[in-house]
Parts: sequence; structure tokens; C-alpha cells
Amino acid sequence: MKHRLNLLVNEIEDFYTNIRDIGIVPDYDPEAIRSQLSKFDFETPVPIEDVFSNVTDMMRKWTIQITHPRYFGLFNPTVHVSAIMGDTLASLYNPNCAVWGHSPAACEIEEHISKFLLRQFGFDPEKGMANFTSGGQEANHSAVLTALTRAFPGYGDKGLTELGLKPVFYMSDGSHHSFNKVAHFTGLGRNALRIVDIDDDLRINIDSLRTKIRNDREFGFHPFMVTGTAGTTGTGVIDPLTELADLCREEDLWFHVDAAYGGAAVLSEKLRSLLKGIELADSITCDAHKWFAVPFGAGMFFCSDNTVVEDTFRIGGTNYMPPSVEGTRDFYSTSMQWTRKFAGLKLFMAMAEIGREGYADILEKNVEHANHLRNELTVRGWEIVNSTDLPVVCFTHPVIESGKITTKYILNNIYKKGETWISDLQIKGNPVLRACVTSFKTEKKDVDFLVRTLEDEISF
Repeated sequence: MKHRLNLLVNEIEDFYTNIRDIGIVPDYDPEAIRSQLSKFDFETPVPIEDVFSNVTDMMRKWTIQITHPRYFGLFNPTVHVSAIMGDTLASLYNPNCAVWGHSPAACEIEEHISKFLLRQFGFDPEKGMANFTSGGQEANHSAVLTALTRAFPGYGDKGLTELGLKPVFYMSDGSHHSFNKVAHFTGLGRNALRIVDIDDDLRINIDSLRTKIRNDREFGFHPFMVTGTAGTTGTGVIDPLTELADLCREEDLWFHVDAAYGGAAVLSEKLRSLLKGIELADSITCDAHKWFAVPFGAGMFFCSDNTVVEDTFRIGGTNYMPPSVEGTRDFYSTSMQWTRKFAGLKLFMAMAEIGREGYADILEKNVEHANHLRNELTVRGWEIVNSTDLPVVCFTHPVIESGKITTKYILNNIYKKGETWISDLQIKGNPVLRACVTSFKTEKKDVDFLVRTLEDEISF
């Protein structure tokens, strides 16, 4: 046992300490990976040392190293050691968080951190409820289900078909595409999702939204929900949350905020004002595995009204589940999942060690580095094309706009070098580059390295 644990501890320490010496971008060679895997036919036992060595070798060679301080890609942060410890302990004890009676410590730990975050978002922890989810997809799915349950009381038992309704819901063109899948999953149909135009600041256009709602009502549809985004995946833009909340109250619509990325800003006194209006939401999605420095998956679903959550995920009596304990909550009856891993421990341990102010320092430093990137690019002739106070920087250059060079060409050259990583996307049909700062290990020198790399790619 000790030998096996030493293998794991040594790998964690070496990888965590020497991540800067490891290439970020892998050699994409599926045949090489499959060749290495062919050593394992699952008929002949292999010594654990060989298994471990092969797996770690593959992970180092054939993985984009998203925990690297010069990874400026999607919302994939460096993970804190305390969170790794939490994930390991969750696997060791392996509590089933479906039922409080089987996992009282685990369930109470999750309730404790959930209530702390409910308060940070401005929800009453005694009236609201939060659940850990597999990710933002499940959290957004939970939001749509609760909104449907609240809007159409017969939905849970009779379904939409029997009710003869035509529900529709709304999000901006910059919102996360998980809602498209949710529309399918819930039986609403993908056509029930209304995409609203964005304004010049890339935020949801309130006037367009109001018009779509009015037109849908006139044609016999039943609007029930609006999603505002706090940190869009592409551009990091925050929708006008207070205005959306006011409109939803006027129209009697469920107001959901997808803050999968930007929600972490509530931990910082300097940044929390960016999310003004989020406290007016009916529900919120926030992924701890995006900006809280914890491993996947640690999504979270927050709701201001625990009664509608209980109604949405209620179950009939079972003769095979342990009885409920008075004054506690069985997660399988208040969330989408049944059997579930102890997902909240990694966040609990990281939050306990780092503290709210420590987290605030990390977030604010990320913002400082992003502002430094904006400034360095601007003075060199690059153009910043998104407006957000979150550390997401979208930019272009005259040589890109003229067609002399493409974003794909720049990215391919950067990836070949393997020393940093950024992405690209299209904003209103125009290709741009995108860099996001999410690692607490990122330093100013890493940002400067990225700027030099970009400058090299446009030099002729």
C-alpha cells in the first residue's frame, strides 16, 4: 500500500512543482496513443508500477496541460493542492451522497459550503437551496426544470403534451449552448429556445428580448424563463442583470443567471459589483471547477426558493432507500442525480484553507494580469474587441482584419511551439483571438511571454 501511495504522491508533487517544464500542447498522434494502450489486453495482469508509469506518461505527452500558468484558454484553472486532497479523500471514503443517513458528514459538509455561497449570491440560505452538479450543463438543466415546474403546475405529473402548452424560453446569442441540449432533453424541442440579438457591447439586447416575448405571446406561445449570462464563454461579457430581473418580474418569468464562470466574482469586494442584480435571480449556475481552482466536476445549482426545487425533484415512496432523518435533506430527492460522488469536499477544503479573502486575491490578480495583457496589446497596435472587467481578452490585429494572416495560422504556429495556449472565436462573423487568465500560478512574465509570441507571429 505504501509503495502505491508513494507513486501517487511523487507524481502529484513532481507534476505540480515542475509544470512549467512540461509542454502545453501535445503531439496529436492517435496511433501512438493506441499503440501504447495495446500493451493492456486486460487478460494478462500488469504490475501496478507499469500501469502507473504508462498512464502518467500518456497524460504528460498527450494532454493539453490546462493547469499550466501559460494556458490562456477556456475556463480551466490550475487546481489547488487542497482540492486535490479533497478529491482523493472523497474517492477513498466513497460516500454515497444520495441519502443523508448513509453519509451525514459528507451531506452536512456540502450543505455548509452551499449555504455560505448562497449568502454570497444574496440568497437567504434558509429559504434557498443549492446542489452540486456534474457541471454547468446539469445546473442549467435543473434551472429549466424548476422554471417549468413553477410556471406550469401540472407539468410534473401530466407533461407538456397533455397540458397543450407551447412553452418558450430566451437567452442571448452569446449564452452557453448547453441550453440547446436542455431544450431537447426536457421535451420542449430545440425550437422552443429563442435566441436574442446582442447589442454593440455583446450583451443581450433588452429591447429585442421584450419584442420577442410580446410576439410570442401574441402567437399563442407561453414564455416561462429568461437566462442572463454573467461571463459569457466566448467574450466574458456580463448581461444587464438588473434590467433582466425587472423585465422578468414585469412579465412573470423565471430569471436564471448562468454564472458558471463569472459567479466566483462574488467572493471579491472589488469585483462583486460586476454581478449587480444577480441577487434578484430565481436561480443561478456556478461552476466551482471554472474559477475556484478545484478539479472537475464541481458544478453548482442555486435556487432562491427551496419549495420549487423540492417539487421539481420529488419522488414517490421507495421501499429500497433508507428512511429520511428529520431535519435533514436527502439529495436524491432534491436534485437530478441519485447516487452521487462527494463532489463538494474539494471545494470545502480549498475554501477552508484559502479563505474568501485569499480567493479574492487570486481573482483580482487574474484581472490585473488580463488588464496588463490588454494594455500591452493595445500599445503594439492590437485591437481589443470585447468589453468586460472579467479576465477574458478578445483581440485582433490589422493584418488579421486585412486577410493577410488568419487566426488559425497564428494558433497553429503557437501550438507547434507548445509553450502557450490561446483560442479563437468569431464575434459577429469576424474571427478574433481569445485569451483568458484563470490560473493562480500565472504571473506577469507569463503574460509578457504571450505578447512576445503573438508579436512574433505577425512579424513579416
